[in-house]
Amino acid sequence: MITENELVTVYRGTIEPLYAFVACRAGSDRELAEDTVQETYMRALSHWRTKGLPDVPLAWLKTVARNLLISHYRKTSPVRFDEANMDIHGDDWNIEKRETASLLYSGLSRLKKNDSRLIEAFYFDGKSVREIADERGLSERAVEGRLRRARQKLEKYMRRSMVVEGGSK
Repeated sequence: MITENELVTVYRGTIEPLYAFVACRAGSDRELAEDTVQETYMRALSHWRTKGLPDVPLAWLKTVARNLLISHYRKTSPVRFDEANMDIHGDDWNIEKRETASLLYSGLSRLKKNDSRLIEAFYFDGKSVREIADERGLSERAVEGRLRRARQKLEKYMRRSMVVEGGSK
């Protein structure tokens, strides 16, 4: 059984990194970020009181938050874009924008779990190919290939989601 003091200690030690993790993935949608963090802690309280504290609470919290965001983006349609005015490889591509985050996470939510986690580890968590390879027991070349294929799948989905000039897909 976890005590209230233990819960408070874990909360204080994880709130900032968890919020940063969620905020990055929610774009500029502060309400979504705050709601996701709140729901994550509510689930933690319920789960941890019966099952006990996990070995790495922040990892547990990030997994729950990630799943909540994926569920949110699966339920909502991504904001539509005029493809002529948006270059996903250009300088205007900014994850801090709500529209960009919506489109990106809608795409990530539709990829296989391993593909989306690979993209997140490389781009959002800032891990190198070598670090990812070591964590997953793969060669660097294998990670590079999987990352390339995952990016291609994500870009294909995102391009299909964008509205081209004239309002059609």
